[in-house]
Amino acid sequence: MNYNNVPRMFRAQMEGRCQIQRLPTARQDAYEWAEQWISGASYDIPEFHDSIQRKTYRINWRFVTNSGQDEGVIRPVIGAKGYPYYPGASMKGAFLRKCTSEQAMKYCGGQIGNETKPGILRFHGGYPQDSTWKDKQLVDIVHPQQEFQVEKQIIHSAFVQFSLYQPTLVFGISSNQKLDETEWEEIWQIWKQALGEGIGSRVSTGYGHLKSHKENLLFPPIFLKGQGLAPKLINETGEFRPNMFKAAFRGHTLRLFAGVTNEAIAQKLTKKLWGGFNGQSSYVGKLGISFNALELEMDTFQYLDLPLYDLREGKLEILCLGKMEEKERGNLKILMLNIVKFSLLLGGFGKSWRRIDHRLFYPDYFRYNNKPMIGCHWEFIKSSKKSYIPINNLSDVTIFLDSLYSKLKTYVEKVEKEKLVEQGSDWREAWHPEKVKVFGRISDNYQDSEAVYWFHQEYQRGKTIKNSALTGNMGNVGRIWHRMYPHYILENKQLKKTRGFVEMLTIFPDDSETTKDFLDYLESSRKFEKIW
Repeated sequence: MNYNNVPRMFRAQMEGRCQIQRLPTARQDAYEWAEQWISGASYDIPEFHDSIQRKTYRINWRFVTNSGQDEGVIRPVIGAKGYPYYPGASMKGAFLRKCTSEQAMKYCGGQIGNETKPGILRFHGGYPQDSTWKDKQLVDIVHPQQEFQVEKQIIHSAFVQFSLYQPTLVFGISSNQKLDETEWEEIWQIWKQALGEGIGSRVSTGYGHLKSHKENLLFPPIFLKGQGLAPKLINETGEFRPNMFKAAFRGHTLRLFAGVTNEAIAQKLTKKLWGGFNGQSSYVGKLGISFNALELEMDTFQYLDLPLYDLREGKLEILCLGKMEEKERGNLKILMLNIVKFSLLLGGFGKSWRRIDHRLFYPDYFRYNNKPMIGCHWEFIKSSKKSYIPINNLSDVTIFLDSLYSKLKTYVEKVEKEKLVEQGSDWREAWHPEKVKVFGRISDNYQDSEAVYWFHQEYQRGKTIKNSALTGNMGNVGRIWHRMYPHYILENKQLKKTRGFVEMLTIFPDDSETTKDFLDYLESSRKFEKIW
């Protein structure tokens, strides 16, 4: 038999047959796999029997289930006629986690002594409401970069997964007993609480969530706006991907823990918060991210056809995954509020987050339309402006960073009962006072950036950091972050926005002469002040 006649869905994942799990072969194989799936799937939409109760919910971004069929690639659970579905067993498991012990026994069953008692409910899973799931980008991408970005320079790869884009799912539940309307309302309320934690795979990164959450919020939603480079899918299409917030917070969590303890403990604590494998142990993760882009426009940058996003308003929600005591929730709230503030103070989200948006602060860079887009810019919007750190003087930034460092030590030692390590970790971006330097200045107006020019030309006669280990280049992460932070001050105990920005440079020094010379320049300069 000629294997070329076998659909890619049924071929072994090996070279020469089909390799949908990694680039560059995925550019062809994955899309042919998806096209064959779509063309072979039935157009008859599955329908539940009239005896089955049903509810419909819209997924905010992407939804992924893992059939577990292949190592190295997440392929969806697919029914007999090619229709994707969410298994009833998975639905029951998610439902059960939100039940009281009495509800669990009644609805889902359990063990009483040596006897197994069945529950009264049957969970039939969920299906897309209509066939529009076929019209969206099914080929998704996973691009883990934590080690590359934070720890060491390593080779990193992107992998393929298949997910449904913003599907509307119909879920079905039936009972072997006749239930009144009030009890069915209770059952569906439990299921809605389960949906609040997300369903399917990769829920902590933003997959499988509804548009809004009420039950599982760590603290009230934070509203943001931002602009910058959008990531590309494998077919070069740009997409605004909410999982970039999880990546940013996870990366900063690891950096911050690495400044107060060793590598192993920093990894362990980060995985306890955000999920992952730690040796023989696996962690579901206590925290998750849901992001709803309320007002978003996508565009293309004129040079090299780079995709752009312009997010006018977005709602960021930090979720508690699983049950936890009020004290634990309170400790996590303090930690995450500080990590969110840290992320906006010194960095950004998504591609090119280490640089400021050159369109805003260096428009002349694009004068001849022959330069690629660089950087991003993020701000809290009016409804969340209380999240800003008021900076009447640069010493206010020092106070915040000192306080954050102290809170991290308390969390590691007192809350998690782990040991502190004075010298911190040996990673490139460990947040330790002896391994990172922060410089700042307060600018007077919107386009008053002093440091942006230093990334492209000499900062002093005969001295440059361009294309150095400090600034990085293609395939090599640099050691410097540049941020223009909106300048808010406290005036008569009220938060007031000024016309200017706080310009900050965060540097993780190496031993090169280029870096030493630049640090000497900054420390002797009247333009910038050492903050931390």
